[in-house]
This record gives sequence, C-alpha cells and structure tokens, in this order.
Amino acid sequence: MADASRGRANVPRDRFEFEHTPETDQSFENALAKARAGERLTVDDGIELLTTGTAIRGIDRHRKELVLEAADRRRAEVVGDEVTFVANLNNNVTTACNTGCLFCNFKDRSEQFRADSDADHGGFTKTPADSRRIVESALDTGIYEVTSVSGLHPPLALDGAHRELLEASDRGDLNYRPPSAYEADPGTYCEQLDAMSVGDIHVHSMTPEEASHARRGTDWSYEEVYGRLERAGLDSVPGTAAEILVDEVREVICPGKIRSDEWVEAMEGAAAVGLPMTATIMYGHVENEAHRVQHLQVIRELQERTGAITEFVPLSFIHANTPLYERGMVDGGATADEDELMIAVSRLFLDNVDHIQSSWVKYGDQQALKMLNCGADDFMGTILSEEITKRAGGEFGEARSFAEYVEMITAIGRVPVERSTDYEQRRRIDPDDPPFGPRLGPRADGTPLVE
Repeated sequence: MADASRGRANVPRDRFEFEHTPETDQSFENALAKARAGERLTVDDGIELLTTGTAIRGIDRHRKELVLEAADRRRAEVVGDEVTFVANLNNNVTTACNTGCLFCNFKDRSEQFRADSDADHGGFTKTPADSRRIVESALDTGIYEVTSVSGLHPPLALDGAHRELLEASDRGDLNYRPPSAYEADPGTYCEQLDAMSVGDIHVHSMTPEEASHARRGTDWSYEEVYGRLERAGLDSVPGTAAEILVDEVREVICPGKIRSDEWVEAMEGAAAVGLPMTATIMYGHVENEAHRVQHLQVIRELQERTGAITEFVPLSFIHANTPLYERGMVDGGATADEDELMIAVSRLFLDNVDHIQSSWVKYGDQQALKMLNCGADDFMGTILSEEITKRAGGEFGEARSFAEYVEMITAIGRVPVERSTDYEQRRRIDPDDPPFGPRLGPRADGTPLVE
C-alpha cells in the first residue's frame, strides 16, 4: 500500500458550500453488485463506490479493495493484459497566460513578457522556428508524437485572418495585443502547428481552452476552428483544461476559464472534424466525490455522442507551489486511497471508453504501477520534456526509457506494448529481445530514445 499521508486525509469535505454533495440513497453493496455484473452505473452508484459508502465516514480499506478488484477484472475483460505507452515529446509553446487559474503554477503573467518589461519571470515563449527545431532534433530519437499545451498568450491568434479581425477590433475584452508588443513572437496557432508537423510526426495539441482563445472576437464555430487547425497539421486533441466539469467548482478554481458546456462544445467540434481526442479529470483539490462522478457522466455522455475519445486520463492535483495551497484553500492533494479509487471508478463508470491512463508523472513509479492493477491499462508516454507538473511541484521526473517501461510492466506480469496516439497501431515488445526502443515513429528504428 502506498503512503496515504501525502494526501489530504484531514481536509474537511464541507470547507466549501457546494450545492452538490456526496450523499445518496443508494447503498455501497448494491453499487458494487452492479459494477461486478457489468451494468451501467448511475451517478449515485459511482459516488458510493468512490467513497466506499456514503453511510460511513472516511474510506473503508476492505471495501476499497473490492472496488479495485472489480475494476481490475473489468480492465482484463476490456483490454486484456497489455500495458500501452507512446514515444512522445512535449513542446509547450509559452508559459505566458492571464487566465489566473488557482491550481496552476505553469503560467507567468503575460505583462512580464512585454518588450518594454524588465521583469525576470523565468518563463518562455517559442517562435514557430523554435518549435520546428525542437521537433526536428527529436525525430531521430524515434518519437511518434509531439504534445503541445500552452498558456493563453495575448498575441496568439488562430491564423492570419483571425489576427486581422483582432487588430481591427476596438473591444477591450479580447485579451489581445500584437506580437510586436512582446519580447518573442509566438506566431499563430496554425503557424505553430505547421512548424511542429515535421516528417509525419503526430501532433497532439489545442485543448478546448486554447480553441476558445483561437476564436475570441468571432462567431466561428468550434468545428470551423478545429477544421482550420487540422489543415495546419493538427492530428488529435488533448481533452485537458477540463479540471472538474461542474461549474460550481470551476467558479472557485478557474473562474476565468470556459464553462463546462463550452468545453463540451469544443470537444464536439473537434470530433465533428474527425479528430480523435483524449479526456481528463483533475481532482483532489476543492471538489468532492459527487463532482468527480458528475464529471465522469459528462465524459460518458460526450463519448456516447461522438465516439472520439481514445482514453481517459485521471490527473491527481499537485498542490505545492499553487495559489490554492499558498492561499490556504487546500491543505494538499488526493490521498493514495483516493487516487486508486479514482482510477477504479473511472474504469467501471466509463463503460464506453476502452483505455484508462496511469500517470507516472503524477503518481510516481511505485503508485503508478499499482494503478495498473486498479483498472488502468495505459502507462502514459516518454515525454522527453515535462514542464507543467514540474512547475507545480511534481517530483517524479521528465523522461522515461523503453527499457524502464519493459522492466516495470513485465515485473507485474503484464505485456509491454508500444502504441500510436490513437491506439490504432500497437507493437508488443519481447522482454527477451533488447535493446528496447520505439519503432512506430516516422524515423524510429528501435534505437533506445533515452539511455
């Protein structure tokens, strides 16, 4: 059992006066029976499983193990014993952002990036030429995917046509300034995507929040926005910026972000263009178990309508260095018990999403491996650079070799499998045939990408 003390076992659940609370008329026993039988769970069922029973106080360890067992059995039925991972690189364009999310320490206020500022902000903005050099230099390592998630920098526009509209507008609420006002020009979103689309690399980028930034001041639909992005080189969409898709929680932790319904609208727009996408939850801060399961319901219903979600990624809140923690709004993140139950209930509730990811960046190796026995089947990616979690106080590294993957996955009796972003390409790796390196990337030849 991982150490539960790193979490927030003593944080009172009623610190915030939310309308939605984790109280149901269902029983844990009935909810568990439905989960074991493979029946579709209700929100009340999910709350009972996530709390190990709302009629008792705290998490019951015996009941927790029953939930984990049911989830692990469901995982085996749905995807078998394969554990997948992708060879990828993170290339975040900029840390400049004015959104003001209280859970985030990745951002730096964009005023500090202005050409006439002498602030020592420690952040960065990459030009399209910078992004191209970074991706080109990584191609020969064998990566399949480049992931790019960035701050909402004021000069970033969708494309040239969007920039013209923003330049001509006299609205003061569009969070726009011309690139000439800043020390570095990030170009447009389309220029960045085109720059990263090197040598048939798969580009995974443009969250719903970034897509909202890329249509501000227009009446363009999200389908139109994502259509332009796809033509510029976008291959799939990360469903981050979701946090908790319940607006009473968003009003506390990220009041400057799009609301839940607009996040869903953006994802539907991406799906309408034919882009595959992931979905996430960021939990363990001010929300309660009812909010978590309501979030799962939003994801399940979105998948019912689109069928475009390839995987679900639970992201445990890293509290250190964030405004939520610094302002005393939270005392920590989720406990290890909560992490395990979040993975397990995600597997049981999301009966139309095949893949559940365990994040070694969030959990660390030991706990992330435990998650693979709690319902998860994907082990993230090599992420040759990881900046977001690190800046929030994460301590679990920035890169992972294929050899490490093979060693850890075979140690728990599972099968290591290299995958493409969309899971359409899969390659089983023979643990008795080293050296271990990627083969699915456009220039991959099996050479280890990380020594």
